[in-house]
Amino acid sequence: MASAASGYFSRLRRRLTEDIDRLDAEEMAESADASGAHRAADCCRGDEVTMLGRLRSVAACSKSGDAAVQAEFYDGTDSVTLVWIGRRRIPGLEPGRNVLVRGRVGDRDGSKVIYNPYYELRERA
Repeated sequence: MASAASGYFSRLRRRLTEDIDRLDAEEMAESADASGAHRAADCCRGDEVTMLGRLRSVAACSKSGDAAVQAEFYDGTDSVTLVWIGRRRIPGLEPGRNVLVRGRVGDRDGSKVIYNPYYELRERA
């Protein structure tokens, strides 16, 4: 019984003293692993992936009439840029929103990107 209590207190102490962003990243990576999703850090160009994570930013880009919505997706291991071409706005896509995305990983200027991914909105963070 003392062992269980000491384990509880060590986990509590860790949660109270460790960096919140790091704990959040670990929690996101654990939930993605539990769901069977791919980890962004393990994905490379050409891979067909399903990932679970959170949107860090969402922006509408309208360069000379070409509309696109761009979002930064983070799963606790790495970031991936999501781009929906031909869209000016997507209801429900907003920073802090948890999403499940599926698509083929590409490369844009040395960064991971998925164009026109399938997405499912999840519960709010």
